[in-house]
Amino acid sequence: MDKRNHIAVFDLGKTNQKVVLIDGKNLIPIDSRKAPNSVLQGLYPHLDTTSQWRFLCDCLSDFEQDHGVDGVAITTHGATIALVAGDRLALPVLDYEFEMPPSVDEAYNGLRPPFDETLSPRLPGGLNIGAQLHFLLTKFPKEFARTDYILTYPQYWSFRLTGQARSEATSLGCHTDLWQPETGQFSSLVGRMLPKTLFPPIAKASDVFALSSAAAQATGLRPGIPVTCGIHDSNASLVPWLNSGHPLSVVSSGTWTIVMSLGVSPGVMDAGRDMLANVDALGRPTPTARFMGGRDHDLLTKGCDGAASFSDIATVISKGIFIMPGRVPGVGPFPQARGGWRGTPPVGMAEKLASATLYLALMTQTCLDLIGMGQHIILEGPLAGNLPFARCLSALTGVAVHVSSDATGTATGAALLLLEADHGPQLGPAVAPADLPGLSIYAQIWRDHAQRAR
Repeated sequence: MDKRNHIAVFDLGKTNQKVVLIDGKNLIPIDSRKAPNSVLQGLYPHLDTTSQWRFLCDCLSDFEQDHGVDGVAITTHGATIALVAGDRLALPVLDYEFEMPPSVDEAYNGLRPPFDETLSPRLPGGLNIGAQLHFLLTKFPKEFARTDYILTYPQYWSFRLTGQARSEATSLGCHTDLWQPETGQFSSLVGRMLPKTLFPPIAKASDVFALSSAAAQATGLRPGIPVTCGIHDSNASLVPWLNSGHPLSVVSSGTWTIVMSLGVSPGVMDAGRDMLANVDALGRPTPTARFMGGRDHDLLTKGCDGAASFSDIATVISKGIFIMPGRVPGVGPFPQARGGWRGTPPVGMAEKLASATLYLALMTQTCLDLIGMGQHIILEGPLAGNLPFARCLSALTGVAVHVSSDATGTATGAALLLLEADHGPQLGPAVAPADLPGLSIYAQIWRDHAQRAR
């Protein structure tokens, strides 16, 4: 096998974009760059793919000059598609948070397959890719007719770098309405609403293609180095643990907090509680529940940095300060809830930060209870750096909680697909459960209020 010492991972989240250079021998980040994403206006709110491409090219060029790059792995957020005509976009890449016209939504509701076929719940905005495609097809038929391929977002960036168009199951299986996770086939929506010919051949997330000469010129990389087909970011967090041999749960955090369980028999899937089946890199359905944890935290703390102190968390518990679900409506295990505070109002930012920590832990526990909990819980992404959250989650669940050393939450998994390594990160020691008097009673009161708000 060719030598792959330095792997550049393009980790494109909804809020931020990152390029991380991973040492392929020890899976340690060597260098990284980060920039915020922006949404542009025009025909409809759309992603700034020009800026994203420029950022990627600049990072790859810098990494090549400073360290050398032996391969590129791609991971992006889900619920996003690119319509490609030739080597260009037929239409701008729609922002999945765009609220589509009610008439379009109503028409799509009559077209989408049932939940028991796709295990995709009906979600707001464009969080179902099928809804996006229906909007674009009906509102921009002339531009849509020019489309050669429909590409999910990781595969669009692989296409930009290699010229090879492929479909891939982790992205198609991400609440799109386009995939049947239990059979590994396209859903009935493909062929009925959309020609199947618009979807290129299926490839695995780990399949590699050669960097094109045009992309080599744009990035400064050597032509022909391997580039992965790409993987949905939450599923990249699962990659290191796919062959762990025992049931475990992974909490992948960022704008979204995605809770997935491996080796756990899925219980009853409830479409009304934002439960779904993701598809892992091996093509297996993976029970999943989620909520917009990062967005919630930002709204609650107004960008306050740092972690809450245990003394402040204890104060919040003793005073009975509760944050209720529903700040981002229509998603999460309580999609009809309206948010707000219950009990004693918080005093100052410290109590807001402590309340937000408890809220995130309680919401995460709820998601774990819904999908079935493994014998271990692994925290990925920003929440892995929040020790009070980790210790509260351990106390609430009674399960060992381990924090990942991967600061990006997804880069290691994406890099491992390219490295084809038979080793990955090892579970470090579990955090000590928080010893907080009154926590169990506090949690039960919160659950009772949250259930009544459903």
